[in-house]
Formats: sequence, structure tokens, C-alpha cells
Amino acid sequence: MEARRDVFQAIADPTRRAIIGMIAKEPTNVNTIAEQFDVSRQAISLHLKILTECGLLSVKQQGRERICEAKLEKLGEVNEWIAQYKQFWTQKLDALENYLNDLSDDASADKMLNHEKSTGKISKGTGRP
Repeated sequence: MEARRDVFQAIADPTRRAIIGMIAKEPTNVNTIAEQFDVSRQAISLHLKILTECGLLSVKQQGRERICEAKLEKLGEVNEWIAQYKQFWTQKLDALENYLNDLSDDASADKMLNHEKSTGKISKGTGRP
């Protein structure tokens, strides 16, 4: 049974993320990519195979060299997935900020009221100056 590959599997590995970063800047040959990592060329070939199967790169033969070129459109799937959680957490953090501001405003009002009481600047019976 062949494993189904998707863009999330591609970015799950730090070596693959580094390879994507390299080839996103400019098409790069396989040997240059392999030289950048302290793993075997066979391991790099496996990473390139996974990235190709996930649709994030294409490998083209140019003479004796194999050139890897980025195809980053599929990263849009990751962006969409992340965006929903970004919106969720933004709303939660905004609600927390509002709550903390309300607490701070209440604490400031209490502090002012206590200060006025201690200095005798409050009119009797109203609680206000």
C-alpha cells in the first residue's frame, strides 16, 4: 500500500522545510542541496521524493544535473488551515484584553474611591465628592 502524501507531511520535517526554503529562492541542483545537510545523499533523495509527491517541487534533468524547482502553490492549503486558528486565537486574545482592561478600570475606580475616602473628600451619604 502506497502512503498518501500531502503538503502537511512535507512541512512536518525540518530538513524538508529547509530544502523548501533553499529552492524557493532559486532552482537548485540535487548535489548542492545534499551538500547543505549532514545526512546521506540517499536521505536527501528521499526528502526530495516526498516533496515531489506532495507537489511542492519538481525535478528536471538538465544535462547530467537534476535541478529542483519550487512549486509553492500547495502551501496555500497550510495557510488556509492556519488562518482559521489565527482568527480563533485573535478573538480569544481580544476578549482577554477587554476583560483585563475592564478589571484595570474597576481597580482604578476603587483605588480613587478609597483615596477620596481616606482624604475626606467624599460628601456624606452620596459616596461622591
